[in-house]
Amino acid sequence: MGQVKFPEKVFTIQEVEAARKLIEKGYKHRLKVSGSPRFKENVKEALKLIETAEHHNFLRTYIRKIVEIKGLSQLREADAAIWANNHAVADPIDAANFFIQKAQQMKDYLEGKPYFGGTAEATAVQKGIEFLKALKNKSKDNVTRKRCEKALQQWEDSKFL
Repeated sequence: MGQVKFPEKVFTIQEVEAARKLIEKGYKHRLKVSGSPRFKENVKEALKLIETAEHHNFLRTYIRKIVEIKGLSQLREADAAIWANNHAVADPIDAANFFIQKAQQMKDYLEGKPYFGGTAEATAVQKGIEFLKALKNKSKDNVTRKRCEKALQQWEDSKFL
């Protein structure tokens, strides 16, 4: 008996259930990136940061591919994909944070929890903050650590707006 394949789409109740069962058994996607050479290079830099922060298994659990688009960057739940424009991946720390937040939303989607708006956005932001703290603590690069500190301070300051 061969390995059960992750559903091509994750839209119907049956597809979501099949995906959830595979994830519970430890399934990880082989992450695919498609787009222009510049886009791929920018995504690669963000993925290195995700690996440094030891969040790559989390990302690979919930996201199958990252695709360059011209429009608005977004999670495509039915495809377990992130659609991102060049602006969204121009800064590796911001891109990595965005990818982690979208992976959290995909996780919530598969678990049948609210995954957009209100409290779902707060959950995704919290996961992004967790990522930034991990990157700050695990990175050996001073510039990266300072950038994480700045981003974390901006999140902290925004709570009071």
